Amino acid sequence: MPNPWFETVAIAQQRAKRRLPAFVYGALIAGSERGQTIEDNVAAFTELQFAPHAAGNPADRHLDTRVMDQPISMPVLISPTGVQAVHPDGEVAVARAAAARGTAVGLSSFGSKPVEAVVDANPQTFFQIYWAGSRDDIAARLERARAAGVVGVILTSDWSFSHGRDWGSPAIPERVTARAALKYAPGAIGHPRWLAAFAKAREVPDLSVPNMVPLGATPPTFFEAYGMWMQTPPPSWEDVAWLREQWGGPFMLKGVTRVDDAKRAVDAGVTAISVSNHGGNNLDGTPATIRVLPSIADAVGGQIDVLLDGGIRRGSDAVKAVALGAKAVMLGRAYLWGLAANGQAGVENVLDIMRSGIDSAMLGLGVSSVADLSPDDLVIPDGFARTLGGGR
Repeated sequence: MPNPWFETVAIAQQRAKRRLPAFVYGALIAGSERGQTIEDNVAAFTELQFAPHAAGNPADRHLDTRVMDQPISMPVLISPTGVQAVHPDGEVAVARAAAARGTAVGLSSFGSKPVEAVVDANPQTFFQIYWAGSRDDIAARLERARAAGVVGVILTSDWSFSHGRDWGSPAIPERVTARAALKYAPGAIGHPRWLAAFAKAREVPDLSVPNMVPLGATPPTFFEAYGMWMQTPPPSWEDVAWLREQWGGPFMLKGVTRVDDAKRAVDAGVTAISVSNHGGNNLDGTPATIRVLPSIADAVGGQIDVLLDGGIRRGSDAVKAVALGAKAVMLGRAYLWGLAANGQAGVENVLDIMRSGIDSAMLGLGVSSVADLSPDDLVIPDGFARTLGGGR
């Protein structure tokens, strides 16, 4: 049997592509329109270079930090993503992996596992909410998450309606019925390890989203929940402030790319923001998140936790983001590829890659603590940064 360990996220992606049926792998790639933003999210990190020291570097490095009142072992946590049906254990496996590596996990309200099971796997769970349905619907989801023991809430605002993809959208069944199984069998039969994992667990890939309804109620499918979200007007700043007040604890607004929005988020009472364009699944043509991070961190970083997601593929990317003002980064596709490649162990593998890369970069830079990283540790080309909605 081949060694399941992989040394980079790129190799995890290659293994996920081999293991998964094309229609499932296509859902992980995603992106929107021509893919300009998803490409820039990754490519922008390569424009930043390091300014290492030759001698006198610290023998010990401290990677631990604190985000949304939670201590974490390194400035990396798990971003919420919907329906992790690439593996039968899904979000529970991801939560266990994060707990094993000392970090927090975000659970999507469109996730495939109940919040109670995920909190049991990792007490450091943040519950993510889409503005879907009425305020009463949203409050009910919030209270279920509170009862389960989540330690924070993430309101996602960075997902616009789909504009199509030049490479085509994956064909995913709305429900896994006998008819759907027959239709998709030809595409799945060539991936026996993926099928065997579900057979061993005595499960079928489930596209239902249990956290959108009260505990014990029949859950809607992902597409039914998506339809509810599409029919709900986007939240106003008053809605953001209302939800923050309803929760009363650590609260992140995910999807900020403008300085003026970051300031309004502070006024609404949030305790954290994630500089995010939904991993390129939002409005194509949005700048890479690492480009807009510095101006946002300068504007509000002294008042709230500023995180970043989008394009993180290695530990050195996390170091660059922290040097430019992020408290931590959130992983998306990277851990999903690890999950697809090798379940919980694959996610742990990805987190180990991140930790090793962060430690190595800090050693070279002569930095003993992630709190000491700064723009002086980087070579930043002219014209790299983008300031949207005002600035310095």
